[in-house]
Amino acid sequence: MHIPFHKYQGTGNDFIMLDNRQGNLPAFSAQQISQLCHRRFGIGADGLIIVQPKAGYDFEMIYYNSDGSQSLCGNGSRCAVRFAQEQGYIQEKAHFLAYDGPHEAHIQGEIVHLAMADVAETRQLEADTFFINTGSPHHICFVNALHDYEVVSKGRAIRYSDTYKMAGTNVNFVEKKAPSSLFVRTYERGVENETLSCGTGVTAASLAAAIQGASSPVVVETLGGKLSVSFVRQPNGRFTDIWLIGPAVKVFEGIITQ
Repeated sequence: MHIPFHKYQGTGNDFIMLDNRQGNLPAFSAQQISQLCHRRFGIGADGLIIVQPKAGYDFEMIYYNSDGSQSLCGNGSRCAVRFAQEQGYIQEKAHFLAYDGPHEAHIQGEIVHLAMADVAETRQLEADTFFINTGSPHHICFVNALHDYEVVSKGRAIRYSDTYKMAGTNVNFVEKKAPSSLFVRTYERGVENETLSCGTGVTAASLAAAIQGASSPVVVETLGGKLSVSFVRQPNGRFTDIWLIGPAVKVFEGIITQ
């Protein structure tokens, strides 16, 4: 079987894209997904995304982490929107279904604006530590000297700690560069390593910064590039009108032979 694929990246967060318009893609096992995403024995990616028709929507996005688990992926969603445009599902605007429900998006050049779900609950665990679910769970720690921080070892310890147990969590380490400017590095659950960028993590970090006084939009530097997050914080603390904004770029395409 020959399966066409496309590779996309959003600030270094990279994904294998498959179009299931014909409904004939096989069911991939976690082992197969892991091998396809392997950076030495496969295509190499942080995750695999299937885009397919869905009644009532422009398309449905099915996202798998590189270990075969599922979640919402913010950068993956932005790349899926770009891919959907290339495949003719949409033009400049999208209404699509993802892991956590419906999303809206629009495209301006290389920049994809993704509407995130409202966030009603945030938990401040310590003075500089938060837990916020932005479609995927995120533990957020504000630190200093982030360029030299031991992100993988410290992130893994938190991800597998008794607090989160088997469900796990993504872990974001955040350095404030200015009141509304952040540098974020993320240990990503499902990849089980640091990724160059994490869209839901960048969003969670921006909302945590807003609790500490940052104003919208928050500009975020990641190892893979820059994103921005805009939002409205309601008087009751609820975050609405959350937008994750940044580039989504095609890298290459090829054929999977099975």
